[in-house]
Amino acid sequence: MKFSISREALLRPLTLVAGVVERRQTLPVLSNVLLEVQDNQLSLTGTDLEVELIGRTEPNTVDEPGSATVPARKLMDICKSLPDQSEINFSLEEGRAVLRAGRSRFTLSTLPVAEFPNIEDGQSTQELSLPRGTLKHLIDSTAFAMAQQDVRYYLNGMLLELGHHIVRTVATDGHRLAVCSRSADVDVDPVQKLIVPRKGILELARLLDNSDEPVSLTLGANHVRAHTGEFTFTSKLVDGKFPDYERVIPRGGDKAFIAERAELRQVLSRTSILSNEKYRGVRLNLEEGNLRVIANNPEQEEAEENVAIEYDGTAMEIGFNVGYLIDVLNALGESRVQMTLSDPNSSAIMEEPGGGDALYVVMPMRL
Repeated sequence: MKFSISREALLRPLTLVAGVVERRQTLPVLSNVLLEVQDNQLSLTGTDLEVELIGRTEPNTVDEPGSATVPARKLMDICKSLPDQSEINFSLEEGRAVLRAGRSRFTLSTLPVAEFPNIEDGQSTQELSLPRGTLKHLIDSTAFAMAQQDVRYYLNGMLLELGHHIVRTVATDGHRLAVCSRSADVDVDPVQKLIVPRKGILELARLLDNSDEPVSLTLGANHVRAHTGEFTFTSKLVDGKFPDYERVIPRGGDKAFIAERAELRQVLSRTSILSNEKYRGVRLNLEEGNLRVIANNPEQEEAEENVAIEYDGTAMEIGFNVGYLIDVLNALGESRVQMTLSDPNSSAIMEEPGGGDALYVVMPMRL
């Protein structure tokens, strides 16, 4: 195996592929990246047995095709530290990988290629294509609500629902729910519901941009695969049943107000400074034309802010975890936000005024 490649051509795919590789591994070979050179193409593969990412790039010259596995972090750190526009000469010598660039020379250990695992191809049931920007918007709008290390393992990921001309993503951690739907040129019958693990979603989002270029998805019984440009991403699916999110969305809230999104976010951020560090609760006092936001903490400190809103209903007080409200305001793209409430013990709905493609449900808290 012998080839030469420019630093820039190697660095972008390597950085993304190395992102999949976990620092602490049960199998030593999993902290390596698999390099394969043939027909003037270099492919780099990283995996943690749940998520696999393959990046492809073109070397300048290929003297000898072949494959090797080398430590992902060390290779990435070496490439980052080399000067811009460096040409890297890569060769295998006596079972070690040797990198030469200018006057620098690095020798890296390798592990047998045969030990490198690949996520086996199950039966793929369906193939479809979406604009990258659509999938990125769906993920960005809901990813913050995924659970982290919840014992209900099916919440540590995102529901991807594909149906008749519609694609929907849903995430919840039991305290809040995010749903985003977009119409798309897909027709999946019956409706497919896949739970993609948290890490898979975050890695997939890094590959997407806001363009209309297609990303093709291959759906399998226990994995999903995405092809975008030079990358092939594969993730195992979470085997579980996602909660019925339709039942969680409260209906019939009679108190709806509209506020400027940026102003409300700043008010909540300032008030949160004096909220209880553990529970992060704030009280919202809803009055005609005004929302009073109050936070206090065990040190008897208190913050109070008033923000003008469009509202002419009855007064009401309700408590929320301020972090949950700020997360929603960060995810919403519009300049204004509508919040619908019914009583102090019922969840609130946050969305664009008049409803948009995203809807957020936040549970209240007793203060």
